[in-house]
Amino acid sequence: MMNRLKDATSPYLLQHADNPVDWHPWGEEAFEEARRRDVPLLISVGYSACHWCHVMAHESFEDAETAALMNEHFVNIKVDREERPDVDAVYMTATQAMTQQGGWPMTVFATPDGHPFYAGTYFPRPHFRRLLTEVHNVWTGDRQSVLQQGAKVVEVLNSNAALPNGPLPGEETLGKALANLRESFDDAHGGFGGAPKFPPSMVLEFLLRSGEREMSGRTLEAMARGGIYDQLGGGFARYSVDARWVVPHFEKMLYDNALLLRVYTHWWKAGGGELARRVALETADWLLREMRTPEGGFASALDADSEGVEGKFYVWRPEELAELLGDDDGRWAAELFEVTGTFEHGTSVLQLPRDPDDPARYADVRARLLAARERRVRPGRDDKVVASWTGLTIAALAETGAVFERPDLVAAATAAAELLDDVHVADGRLLRTSRDGRAGANAGVLEDYADVAEGLIALYGVTGEARWLRLAGSLLDTVLDRFADGSGGFYDTADDAERLFQRPQDATDNATPSGRYAAAGALLSYGALTGSTRHREAAEAALGTVSVLAPGHARFAGWGLAVARAALSGPVEVAVVGPADDPRTAALHREALLADVPGLVIAVGHGGGADRGTGDPLTPRESFPALLEGRDLVGESPAAYVCRRFTCRAPVTTPDALRTELTT
Repeated sequence: MMNRLKDATSPYLLQHADNPVDWHPWGEEAFEEARRRDVPLLISVGYSACHWCHVMAHESFEDAETAALMNEHFVNIKVDREERPDVDAVYMTATQAMTQQGGWPMTVFATPDGHPFYAGTYFPRPHFRRLLTEVHNVWTGDRQSVLQQGAKVVEVLNSNAALPNGPLPGEETLGKALANLRESFDDAHGGFGGAPKFPPSMVLEFLLRSGEREMSGRTLEAMARGGIYDQLGGGFARYSVDARWVVPHFEKMLYDNALLLRVYTHWWKAGGGELARRVALETADWLLREMRTPEGGFASALDADSEGVEGKFYVWRPEELAELLGDDDGRWAAELFEVTGTFEHGTSVLQLPRDPDDPARYADVRARLLAARERRVRPGRDDKVVASWTGLTIAALAETGAVFERPDLVAAATAAAELLDDVHVADGRLLRTSRDGRAGANAGVLEDYADVAEGLIALYGVTGEARWLRLAGSLLDTVLDRFADGSGGFYDTADDAERLFQRPQDATDNATPSGRYAAAGALLSYGALTGSTRHREAAEAALGTVSVLAPGHARFAGWGLAVARAALSGPVEVAVVGPADDPRTAALHREALLADVPGLVIAVGHGGGADRGTGDPLTPRESFPALLEGRDLVGESPAAYVCRRFTCRAPVTTPDALRTELTT
């Protein structure tokens, strides 16, 4: 049996390379083989940190008898959903339509043309074996009904694919969204709805931008004090299986932590206090310590399991604490972290429901526990670099580093941007993944272009390096040229991407901002910095679906709502001009970065039209970005100009005066 996965760049596919299943990677070769053999496709979709993916792999894909059934009756395709979000999206839509639920591992039976006719998620081995036999029997005994079912599924999905649109949302629509969020807000524990609870990062961003402090603050504090947050090492787990944020599903995803890092930094700017600062910096330190790759990128995920047990790396027994810390400190730590032995095997995850009464003792105990945990068998790490998630991380690290005066975080953001530029970008086009500095073959999707552009714009605002803004502009030009749907929105794949049975187009947020709203945010910011009406108008058009979703489904349009709030606020534009080595320029720049203003964009230049990206003097007509055009020193003093749509107030020369301008 040929091992077709051995050269994959996906750690998830490599996990399955030695299965007795004759796996194919996604590609035309698999489809041709199914046609040649006249058998259906079995498409298995998952990701490396997925606990139930591991369970099904161990039960079924590593089992010789099950594998023999699969190999005899099907052409089997293994897909990493993180490498191929487009494939995942179309088959997840089909799975949800057929079963009213979804999740991973996702198991889809399809015709040799890729039309799905039966689907599900995790199947225990006895059920899975029966299913394999039943599908084979139907395929060989009633082929016509199977083909008709597949064609009908595709027809129905494509007939319902058009997205409703509306006008750019105004204050009334955003007010309805806030009211809708209050209806599902958990007053007791924060967050929205019941268990399981996922971090509502995009909704929290909208709430903070809207000045809504109760729902946002209570949710952010509850998550930070709960078991979903790693109280020793920093960083957040994927979600909480209960409504109180206590019991996490233990995998740690890069995208969650990038989004939450940025939100906690914004919460600190909005008055979140020491808790916001501590969680932001601990999460940033976790990213640098555990997720950086040697090439300067960031790994995708840490597994939920270690030694085959979910969460084993993170949980503690009361007697362990006493053994490690001594009786007195062990009892104190058990009470502080609520280690009561209530989980399976008498373990508990650590929580921090209140601040410790002895900070020095807390720091000592925490350091000793973290050192002891480092001696445990670590969860596996998926070390592929995903462009979109790296873009989110660049934005978060750049802003956090600037706000808390941590140049190492800004340097890490810059190194990640350089990796993307060197490895993922070619001729304005973007590849989605890389590993060990080697790019994968998968084309970037809309969220890759949009989130990378978002990150580069944020990095420009922090560093003043115009190269990042220019690269963002190139990527956004590709978005406008290759992804537009002709009605104000965007497809999730480019017009020259591989054709699937449906061209995916999703306007709702999931674990990350929808590609549509991420594109709107980056386009809005770029337009505000450059004065491009094309980018501004495209951003506003893409936000039309927010008007449809916000009144009844605001939780699924959080990033669109956040971008709409920024659009209605201007967004506010700040041009800071002055010599880069002048501390007065740095002081004005820092004051702008500290401002709690929705969607604020910042341009930084030397004055006199100089472009820090090259260091060359430019005439005002040539200034880049255009927000710097005509902005110059006041006498010999660096100055800041506060503008909306390029209409600026009188320049100011002190941080106090700039703070006043930004708060009135």
